[in-house]
Amino acid sequence: MTKLGFIGLGIMGKPMAQHLIAGGHEVHLHTRSGVPDDLVAAGGKACVDAASVARAAEVVITMLPDTPDVARVLFGEGGVAEGLSPGKIVIDMSSIGPVETKEFAAKIEALGCRYLDAPVSGGEVGAKAQTLTIMVGGHEDTFAKVKPLFELMGKNITLVGENGAGQITKVANQIIVALTIEAVGEALLLASKAGADPARVRQALMGGFANSKILEVHGERMVKRTFDPGFRIALHQKDLNLALGTAKALGLSLPNTATAQELFNACAAHGGAGWDHSAMVKALELLADHKIVAD
Repeated sequence: MTKLGFIGLGIMGKPMAQHLIAGGHEVHLHTRSGVPDDLVAAGGKACVDAASVARAAEVVITMLPDTPDVARVLFGEGGVAEGLSPGKIVIDMSSIGPVETKEFAAKIEALGCRYLDAPVSGGEVGAKAQTLTIMVGGHEDTFAKVKPLFELMGKNITLVGENGAGQITKVANQIIVALTIEAVGEALLLASKAGADPARVRQALMGGFANSKILEVHGERMVKRTFDPGFRIALHQKDLNLALGTAKALGLSLPNTATAQELFNACAAHGGAGWDHSAMVKALELLADHKIVAD
């Protein structure tokens, strides 16, 4: 049994923490909205702040919405850094800026600790099913030490490179996901406008080269109009901002990523920042003055 800390118990963080508790570990928990009663009933230990989590745990995991949130939790008043002692490990599983990740890693390692960036893909479904893809940046020996913890939360677990490499991989992932959502939306919209049954079109496409997890899961959401998150559009906007900002710094043009971001922006402008990211199709439907299926 390892003494763990888990900070950030949202849509994905809560089931991830549940799996660690179920795996037999002593898990110390903190979140701004208060630790859920069912996690405490399952054996989790609620802590008053992030520093208390870090004092109690050998490995501290954060799962937070954005870069400023991670900075505050790690280095703000009552933050993780206040509770660390040499030899402890900090793992950030949030999706945040690669540049800032390297800075955070340097600060944590200056305290005699180790830092891994380990963002995930798979959404709420993957978090609940323990099938998350986990992309890791950091030292190989640290990765090997905590890999059994990752295996309680995910299936496809890869050490990509040094600190920051995990976040770069997540940015690449989010580009592919956004563009594939857009492609599936266009395809089903075309089928519907032409008079074909979009549900049957999706089923047919799933047997061919066009098949993907996005077509399977988000194509079904588009047809059934089930846009409760999932993974919120606001969070995908954040991730694409990271992609576009990194590309700008590197002198790259990512034209289709920019288009996908504008479609997300249109959804947010119509009150959809909290919709599942599959609801990007609503922006396409607005442009076409046609819905795949009536709500």
